[in-house]
Amino acid sequence: MSVIEQKVEQKVDLVVSKPKNDTVSSIKSFLSGGFGGMAAVLVGQPFDLVKVRLQTSEGVYKSTADCFKQIIKNDGILGLYRGMAAPLASITPIFAVSFFSYDLGKKMCYAARTDTDPSKPLSLAEITLAGAFSAVPTTLFMAPSERVKVLMQIQGQGGEPKYKGPLDVVRQLYKEGGVRSIFRGTGATLLRDSPGSAAYFIAYELIKKKLTPAGARPEDLSFGAVLFAGGMAGVAMWTIAIPPDVLKSRLQSAPAGTYTGLVDCLKKTVKADGPSALFKGLGPAMLRAFPANAATFLGVEYSMKAMNMLF
Repeated sequence: MSVIEQKVEQKVDLVVSKPKNDTVSSIKSFLSGGFGGMAAVLVGQPFDLVKVRLQTSEGVYKSTADCFKQIIKNDGILGLYRGMAAPLASITPIFAVSFFSYDLGKKMCYAARTDTDPSKPLSLAEITLAGAFSAVPTTLFMAPSERVKVLMQIQGQGGEPKYKGPLDVVRQLYKEGGVRSIFRGTGATLLRDSPGSAAYFIAYELIKKKLTPAGARPEDLSFGAVLFAGGMAGVAMWTIAIPPDVLKSRLQSAPAGTYTGLVDCLKKTVKADGPSALFKGLGPAMLRAFPANAATFLGVEYSMKAMNMLF
């Protein structure tokens, strides 16, 4: 290991103390993630709606601001929450699974170590692996939820709505193409969320460590510090997640047969609209990233503290 790498390891010799390897800690991680997911949906839904509309509608909106303006003009303020039922019902367990899986990933990293020192914190590489791993089980829930959410969100742009609600979306998708249709975009979802989750958790742990005063614990950070660390974690994730998210949105919203797969979607998107098309929706994604994920980690941290006090 070079001197520079050693310094990086020391600087990042983090953050994360060894988690308790018991059922109670896993249950707490699961429940706190669920609270965080609810907070994320309530804060972030309007921005997510605009992101999807920009990614899937050619020439309808001039900008992020114009998209907001048209939605409010046509559907009112509540129109910004179109399609929220699906993510609210699904994001809660999805975030629960995500934080549970991240906790499990950290435990797996500890179990895989050759040394037996339980006090040695996780390295940057181990946190990266744990964060990336968290996206794998999460994708099984995320992909169909995103499929339903996207189809609900693109309604209301002219013409009669095709779907009456999330359950009707599932019913019609299954009728049209079976389970495979419901899970369309799973590969793109994993491509978005695995590196995105790694960046998400790395950024949060690093910023928490940086903001922790000497002699204090990261778990005891102030309200404002948790908000800032969580918000910046969201920004870190979406900085790298937008291109696969564009492909996911297009795959999940297009009529059957439009694309043969992820690679075909990439080729046709770039050919038709140029490489810049892969960054459509970046504006609202970034506008959403900070407040939604600040709310997420606030929900996670404070629900965890409450559970620790109760149990």
